[in-house]
Amino acid sequence: MIGGIGMPELLVILVIILIIFGAGKLPEIGAGLGKGIKNFRKASSGSEEVEDKSEKPKIEEKQEEV
Repeated sequence: MIGGIGMPELLVILVIILIIFGAGKLPEIGAGLGKGIKNFRKASSGSEEVEDKSEKPKIEEKQEEV
C-alpha cells in the first residue's frame, strides 16, 4: 500500500497505545471513541435524534465509585 496503513503498522500502533494507556483503560477509550464516531455521524447526517437517557446515570455511577 502506498500512503496507507497496513496490518503491520496497525499492530505497532495498537501495541504503543496498549503500553501508554494500559489494558485497564482500553475499554474506556474504546467506548469514548465509539461515542465520538456515533455523534460525528449523527451530526454529519443532520439527524436530530434524542440521546439515550440511560447513558447519563451510568456516567454518574462511575464517578460516585471513584
